[in-house]
Amino acid sequence: MLATTHLALINVFTGDIQGGLGPFLGTWLAGAASWSPARVGLVTTLVGVGALLLSGPFGALVDRLGRPRLLIALACGAILCGTLALLPVRSFGGVFAAQMIAAAGGTLLLPAVTALTLGIVGKDRFPKQQGRNQAFNHLGILLAAGLISLGTGWLGAAVAFWVLGAMAVLAIVATVTTPGHCYNARRAVGWKEEGDEQPERAGWKSVIGNRKLLVLAVALTLFNLGNGGMLSLLGQKLVATAADATTWTARYVMVAQLVMVPVALFAGSLADRSGRRKLLLVAFAVLPLRALLSAYIDDPLWLISAEILDGVASGIVGVAVPVVVADLTWGSGRTQTALGTVNAVQGIGGALSAWYGGLAQSVLGWSGAFLALGAPALAALALVIWLDATPEPGRRSRRRQARAAAQPA
Repeated sequence: MLATTHLALINVFTGDIQGGLGPFLGTWLAGAASWSPARVGLVTTLVGVGALLLSGPFGALVDRLGRPRLLIALACGAILCGTLALLPVRSFGGVFAAQMIAAAGGTLLLPAVTALTLGIVGKDRFPKQQGRNQAFNHLGILLAAGLISLGTGWLGAAVAFWVLGAMAVLAIVATVTTPGHCYNARRAVGWKEEGDEQPERAGWKSVIGNRKLLVLAVALTLFNLGNGGMLSLLGQKLVATAADATTWTARYVMVAQLVMVPVALFAGSLADRSGRRKLLLVAFAVLPLRALLSAYIDDPLWLISAEILDGVASGIVGVAVPVVVADLTWGSGRTQTALGTVNAVQGIGGALSAWYGGLAQSVLGWSGAFLALGAPALAALALVIWLDATPEPGRRSRRRQARAAAQPA
């Protein structure tokens, strides 16, 4: 079996488990433990803060250790243990501890899978492969959401736990059976593959002091502040209106993931031709519209339109962000460190999103809460416009450089 086939399987099975229960956590706690939106938002925020503190160190660990297969397997095991531990607990401390274990595993997955991909296919093939990775990732989430939707009638909301557990086990199997000889640690960081000398890694300042990386991280923080808690808040809104929240949440996830599959493939193929940051511009522009639809539509069926926009935005971001980070750090030996740092900074927005949305709901009501979630997207859009105005590596720029080099002085 080809190594890229193993990459596809890893992404299928880790797609559903990376965020633990994700949007089903709020629905589960609201239904099984009668938690309020503010209480759900608080525990989600605390877990998010803990995860973002681990993101940078975990990225550095992936760069230093150079064994992404081992780290992926360990991350999947942590997610499995942390999620299953939620079944018997109802206390705030127990839920926090279980979710923190799962969040640590999810935090480690992204840089580890990115490093494995770069070490197998190399930088030139990375944008298109990242598009395929994300397409399979979303396909896995779609598959899991379908199983949850069908199984809720027999097993209740707890079916989400069992589906996630099965996917975690399959992800571990797909990881440990990936052929080790296809991965090259030097290829993964942009060093020359031949030779015995170990190039020196760039210092931390090359990551922290990169202005474009910092602007990207801040823009993603604002994006996640609006986007991170929107689906969870929508599920809680359905609970409040006596709708079948678990089933509808699963359907929304399915719709969003179904849209993300072709969007990710399309974004991967366009990354070199049209530019990575132009793709981010499109993704950031649709978030305010999604918030507007979520605010003023009450019919669960028509709310599907908002999740279509979620599919467009998230599908593009998942492909473009690792590619942009690799562009800005290639050859430094710090690519996963930079990716982890960017994820840590943007994780501030994701960690605050559920709390921000829950607080806004208690003050402004349901419509006001969704409008409040959409507001940070406007500032994020302005930052991405600035990034779009700066030159970036890509096929067209490489062609211009080649033509310039061919001209006589």
